[in-house]
Amino acid sequence: MKILLDECVPVLLRHELLPHQVFTVTNKEWKGIVNGQLVSLAAADGFEAMLTMDQLIEKELDPATLPLTVVILQARSNSLKRLLPLVPQLLSTLALLPRKSIVHIR
Repeated sequence: MKILLDECVPVLLRHELLPHQVFTVTNKEWKGIVNGQLVSLAAADGFEAMLTMDQLIEKELDPATLPLTVVILQARSNSLKRLLPLVPQLLSTLALLPRKSIVHIR
């Protein structure tokens, strides 16, 4: 699966998501692009999911028109140390990912 990490997700998390193809917003040179446009760009580039910690993204996007799945990671901070405990659940969710929806990982 091709996954995009939003700017607020630590880059090193990509190493925990193998065998998925994981790219960052920085890799794609999409830094600073607003959420709606970012989701559209990602879908047009073949991404199936975007991981973010942006809790407000759900209010900005219409789930009925999503071109990909948005996975919202919820932790006390965006440090890798705080996100690592979410990885097993994240990998399980990615394996059965509901298409074009918003999913929360707590």
